[in-house]
Formats: sequence, C-alpha cells, structure tokens
Amino acid sequence: MDISNVKVYDLKESVIACRNAMRLEVPEYTDEEFEASLKRAIKLCEASKGPVKCHANFRTGIRVSFDIKYPNYISPEMQRYHWFDIVTSSSKMHRIMQMDFDKCCNQWVTQETIAQMKRLIAKYNEDKSEENFMTVLSNCPQGVMLFMRVSTNYEQLRTIYLQRKSHKLPEWRMFCEWIATLPYAKELIICE
Repeated sequence: MDISNVKVYDLKESVIACRNAMRLEVPEYTDEEFEASLKRAIKLCEASKGPVKCHANFRTGIRVSFDIKYPNYISPEMQRYHWFDIVTSSSKMHRIMQMDFDKCCNQWVTQETIAQMKRLIAKYNEDKSEENFMTVLSNCPQGVMLFMRVSTNYEQLRTIYLQRKSHKLPEWRMFCEWIATLPYAKELIICE
C-alpha cells in the first residue's frame, strides 16, 4: 500500500468552529483563536471517547484527500465507509488487458497465477469474445494493485483507526500508521 499527494483542508477553521455553540458572533480565524480553540477541540475529542459521540463533530470539517495504491482485496472494506469518497480510480475492467502482471501484483500473487493471467490475456487477444474477456476479468488475482484518489475527513478516519488499527490485514495496520502522521492526529483522531 502506498499513500501519496496528501492534502488536509480546513483544519484550522474546523478547530476554531468547535466553539461555535458558545458564541454569539462568527469567529475570527486567527492563529490565536486556533490555539485557544485547539484546547477545547481536544477536550471535545476526549469527551467523545465514551457513549456520546457527537461532541467532536467538528472533525467532519477537517477534510483529507490523498492518492492510495492498494491491493484489490481491500476495495470492499474501503467502500463500506460512508464518508470515504472515491473521487476516481484506476479501472481493472477497462485496463486489465494492458496490465503488466509481472509488475502490477503484490508479493503474495504466485508466479503460476501471473503465468495463467498472461495465457488468458493472450487467448483474449486472439479472440476478443465476451467469454474470453469475462474469463480474464474473473480470474484476475485479488493481489493486483490498483489506485484511486480519496476524499474523507478526520471523523471518518477516527472510525477507521478504531476499527482497523489491529486488523488482520497488514494494509489496514499500515493505513492506521499513516493516519497517525496527519496534523494533530494524536489529539484529534487517535485520542488515546
């Protein structure tokens, strides 16, 4: 798994907004206001560790976008998160015949599987029938590496972190390690 081109948006503004319930006026988005609000944001995150989860809703405004290269078997698990929006992704269906299976598979895909994919693609190239296409697509290994651009937020990353930090798949543990590198992740996402 590889994560790149990471952008974090509205962190300062969302942290400042965490105090809006106690305000009568729109705040000024200054560094001083951010420092004062950060203390409150951390307290709200701490209070959200128990049964009441709504206190840290400001995290939904801290948006994160990134590119991720991942094995195909992670796709269904990624798609279960409601605010884990796939901006656009590589297409196995559209590009499978052009994939170099010596390079596009993770280390767990066997050489026998790679050789089989090459044979199936060669057969398809001889006869571009629907049957041959479906045979190639249906036999593609789960360890083929794909990529996508994702947009999410700190609240969703909190959920993912809690659910996946000790996951059986190493890719999820690696993803959680990446989450921990985001700005103020320890205080606003991990909260341990």
